[in-house]
Amino acid sequence: MNRNRWPIVLSVVLVLSLALSACAPAATPTPQPKPTTAAAQPTSAPAQPTTAPAPTQAQQPVELRIVWWGSQDRHDRTIKAINLYMQQHPNVKITYEFVSWADYWTKLATQAAGNNLPDIMQQDYAYIVEYTNRNLILPLDDYVKDGTINLNDTTPAEVNGGRVNGKLVAINLGSNSQCWVIDVDAFNKAGVPIPANDWTWADMERTAMQLHEKLGIYGMGAGLWDEQIWGSLYLSNGEWRYNADGTGIGYASDQPYVDHLKMLLRLQKAGAIVPRAEDVANYFGKSVEAQAIVSRKAAMGYIMSNQIVAVQKAAGEDRNLKLLPLPRLTGGKSANYIKPSQFWSIATTSKHPKEAAQFIDWFTNSIEANQILGAERGVPISSKVRDALKPTLSKAQAEMFDYVAQVSKTAQPIPPADPPGHSDIVGNVLYSEVADPVAYGQITPEQGAAIMRQEVNTILAKNKK
Repeated sequence: MNRNRWPIVLSVVLVLSLALSACAPAATPTPQPKPTTAAAQPTSAPAQPTTAPAPTQAQQPVELRIVWWGSQDRHDRTIKAINLYMQQHPNVKITYEFVSWADYWTKLATQAAGNNLPDIMQQDYAYIVEYTNRNLILPLDDYVKDGTINLNDTTPAEVNGGRVNGKLVAINLGSNSQCWVIDVDAFNKAGVPIPANDWTWADMERTAMQLHEKLGIYGMGAGLWDEQIWGSLYLSNGEWRYNADGTGIGYASDQPYVDHLKMLLRLQKAGAIVPRAEDVANYFGKSVEAQAIVSRKAAMGYIMSNQIVAVQKAAGEDRNLKLLPLPRLTGGKSANYIKPSQFWSIATTSKHPKEAAQFIDWFTNSIEANQILGAERGVPISSKVRDALKPTLSKAQAEMFDYVAQVSKTAQPIPPADPPGHSDIVGNVLYSEVADPVAYGQITPEQGAAIMRQEVNTILAKNKK
């Protein structure tokens, strides 16, 4: 699998898009599958009315396109919700596409180059600045102001993550945070104590080693080389991976990153974590249903809190899974922050932005829709929706709600959205020039951290005004 190809393709495509249309317009992908594209068909059972307004006779036929990434569980739930929306809005026909995270941004960049973005696209906090700066997504403030999108039951903290340059360009689909998911029964079998909520990386290393020694499986699953872990190290240190204006590295010392890379090498040598080669081949860019903890090959895994719904479903409802905060540096602060799990945004090229906004409002505020969606994208931002869901939460959903509430008490403020150049750093530097060479013994952790600093500063210097 080529870990370096997609960021280059992405860069070329975006350059072409700018050349073709000045006003319109993480992770290394596995070979891109042909995406599933279909027109959702209404189900036969009549739906009960929700708070969404019923269509009038005067409404004309509307066709909307929508795209998202995610697990199979997310696909199934979202398609079912779309079908319900079309039952309640017979004048609206929605076609949908869904792909893996690893392929998603290459797909969107290609569509942007062809001036063919879907009306509604799932967005991520790491990309909304870039898409806003390229005039690819529409400001939504007017739709909030006129009531098309109702945010009356939300808080500013739940909404403001979707603002760029003072404008609301994306609607938060759920609040979540990074976490460890642990197999409680595996811990009990091994006689290893459940870590405390303020555990450190030293605790994590010791725990993974003990689990491996006692059970003969990986103590920890895949993902420990990724950019979010890199960022969390410095968040725990009161810093961030990038500086405030997105023009360079954001931390004073490379030592926390060096120490982290050395720890990964120790764990890899001991067989206590998924080896880098196996991580790349079997887990990277794959759906969370493929996690090693799901198949009992590991006793711990690294996920976003909303993903516990899909992980629990894939692992089995009888599995005893628990969420823990990220490990922190020794003597450090919380390594967590509460973030929008993802957003809905509307393309500036949409021919039906009003109708797209109406769908986003329904997705956000309809209790019936959210009963189908099951908080799989995170804790809903509408307090009314949260209250309606609480009595019917599954074990995994209740764990997610409790985890986000608990982590919120000590979480750090949300860092700035990643600047232009972030995708280049992740694809062309972090994995290919740092993680892989360090993991395979081609360079030292010290050399890897120095390369990271140099290349990040070079790439982000382009953002200086």
